[in-house]
Amino acid sequence: MSSKPYKIGLVQLAVGADKEATVSAHEQAIRDAAAQGAQVICLQELFDAPYFCKVTDAERFNLAEPMPGPTTERMQRLAKELGVVIIVPMFEKRGPGVYHNSAAVVDADGAMLGIYRKMHIPDDPLYYEKYYFIPGEVYQHGESRPADDVGPGPRGFRVFDTKFGRIGVLICWDQWYPEAARITALMGAQVLFYPTAIGWHPAEKEEWAVPQADAWRTIQRGHAIANGVYVAAANRVGFEPEPGTDGIEFFGHSFISDPFGRIIAEAGTDPAILVAEVDPDRIEYTRRNWPFLRDRRIDAYGPILNRYIG
Repeated sequence: MSSKPYKIGLVQLAVGADKEATVSAHEQAIRDAAAQGAQVICLQELFDAPYFCKVTDAERFNLAEPMPGPTTERMQRLAKELGVVIIVPMFEKRGPGVYHNSAAVVDADGAMLGIYRKMHIPDDPLYYEKYYFIPGEVYQHGESRPADDVGPGPRGFRVFDTKFGRIGVLICWDQWYPEAARITALMGAQVLFYPTAIGWHPAEKEEWAVPQADAWRTIQRGHAIANGVYVAAANRVGFEPEPGTDGIEFFGHSFISDPFGRIIAEAGTDPAILVAEVDPDRIEYTRRNWPFLRDRRIDAYGPILNRYIG
């Protein structure tokens, strides 16, 4: 695992209905991020299509692709050309009737290191993800995994040893769960990447816009502090309509936090590219001075495996 500093990049864009135009725009953004020095670049959740889970519609399963597939292979060629790592979050068709909200991790030589499949699946107004996505499986130590589930890590939470450093990938709704962040950090992730598609319901924006964005930022900064890791959240922007609904306004505010919880790069609500440096020595320094991992009472945490303790 690398101990040298490296730069990470987040792409925050609006998404249109034309897939080729959308993928091309993200490809250009990756090139721009690489030109700014980014070596590990993360796209936003379900980056190649409008957020389609606002309604339940069986035709929308046609948006899914296998992984590897045409889009991930395109990103593999780009990663090799630029010498960068790319996190590619997409709607994955794993098999007939089996679909995931996934993120492929492509190394700087173009090799696919593996796939993370979203573990926590929401079901809320305009976020009907349980209709479309199966959660990622959980595997125990020593248990065999399907051939398409490659890469290190004993369970559904994953880490990836890239050319530049060991990273973890979690997706959107996962970002609210401290357990997901803790497990991924314990597996050695230096950065927790959170590709995201979160936005405001227009009718609620006046009351909830500021506190919702603040809560979203705060919970993830908490993961950085509690685990002594970098956190990088890439969210999309722009209003996406949906017939019969008020649509969703995706609020952006992508950011990168250091292990102390300090925001070292942040976007607003417009398209943006963020680049910041990750220094593994900063992780070591923070954990020495805030030894939360040292002082964990792992002998006392069994009850957390219960749904509820009444």
